[in-house]
Amino acid sequence: MSSSDLLIFAPIILIELGLGVAAMVDLIRRDKTAVVGGNKLLWGAIILLVGFVGPIVYFVFGRKES
Repeated sequence: MSSSDLLIFAPIILIELGLGVAAMVDLIRRDKTAVVGGNKLLWGAIILLVGFVGPIVYFVFGRKES
């Protein structure tokens, strides 16, 4: 991998990591009743394992607004 490739992929990787961390922090801080389905373990797996789309799916569909 050349340095120009790294410059291209670094922002994408940082955005993916930032979204994942933000989603996990939000999930951990939320009460179980504020998560769709009430299954925080399942949402954590979706956030971590689905990649770039997982945190976005959590923020759009996984949270109940109180």
